[in-house]
Amino acid sequence: MTNQHRICTPEFTHEAVSLALDQGSSHFEAARSLGLVESASCRSVNQLQQECGGITPTSRALTPEQQKIQELDA
Repeated sequence: MTNQHRICTPEFTHEAVSLALDQGSSHFEAARSLGLVESASCRSVNQLQQECGGITPTSRALTPEQQKIQELDA
């Protein structure tokens, strides 16, 4: 069996995590339903919560506002 990783765009990740949080699902349930790795989903939930709190991430931003901030900083 091969180890395959799914590459997701920040937009997809943002929508998936937002949907899971809005529906009251855990990030583990959301990851399973979307076919994602649970640890990646956990990191995405934490990142989204930080971005919504106004913290600009060091990795690629998920929210459109933080993406714009990163573009302006570059």
